[in-house]
Amino acid sequence: MAGVDTAALKRRLGRVGVWSSTLSGQPAAFEREAAAEMESLGYTTLWIGESPRGKEALVHSAILLEGTRSMTIATGIANIWVRDATAAANGANALAEASGGRFVLGLGVSHAPLVSSRGHDYRKPVSAMRAYLDAMDEAEYEGPLAEPAPRLLAALRPGMLELAAQRTYGAHPYFVTPEHTARARAVLGPGPVLAPEQTVILDTDPDSARRTARRFTATYLRLPNYVNNLRDLGFDDAEFADGGSDRLVDAIVAWGDPDTIIERVRAHLDAGADHVCVQPLADTPADTLEHLRVLAHGDMVSS
Repeated sequence: MAGVDTAALKRRLGRVGVWSSTLSGQPAAFEREAAAEMESLGYTTLWIGESPRGKEALVHSAILLEGTRSMTIATGIANIWVRDATAAANGANALAEASGGRFVLGLGVSHAPLVSSRGHDYRKPVSAMRAYLDAMDEAEYEGPLAEPAPRLLAALRPGMLELAAQRTYGAHPYFVTPEHTARARAVLGPGPVLAPEQTVILDTDPDSARRTARRFTATYLRLPNYVNNLRDLGFDDAEFADGGSDRLVDAIVAWGDPDTIIERVRAHLDAGADHVCVQPLADTPADTLEHLRVLAHGDMVSS
């Protein structure tokens, strides 16, 4: 079976995509229509998360692939503790075959509280991921397949970034800054895919924008993986309290008018990203779509 051409994968991902955590809670019909509209606006890839209360990541991807024609659907991420390696490998390959190569499997180790709630022991992340990739490589897939589903890793710090470069097609960092993108590119080298997520808020009022942003950042500032990465970027412990300092919030969440948000997307691209997936923070999925319309009309998708 042939491998995946990295340059072709980068073209399929495109320069700007969407990251969504809200679609999972919507009816499948709404999801298909929303994904089709994102595709029509010029967003080339739709990334979906996986939570204990949401749709299973591979089934969810199938729903979205059904509603789109050319858009790539990527998991950001599929939790390695949710399904064994054989199920992940064969499920991803089935989606790749059925969609004509429009599926990308983003994998991650998740976080200790979420893993322990499923009855697993949270082991050293890099070792756990390496063992999982080894088991995926051993899986045998008998279906017709032109090329396997590409794999990317949720990677923040050097150890996981190095593993992503060695064993997969690249990295999908989340909750990061353009400075992190530059550091990640230096670790990955020039070849692998680098596809960071960027959270955005269309709001020009500093007080209300930061209030919205802090509701988002507070969740992630309780998770050691993200906090340790922020320490590496020069943030100190005092900046993690109460949803984050202004400096931290502004670094993680791009808020303002469309031009300001487009400028942040371009900062990631200039720092070495191949693809940036934007995650609008909005009250409803319908509001999210409206924000994506505004940003697309602001030429973000042609950044």
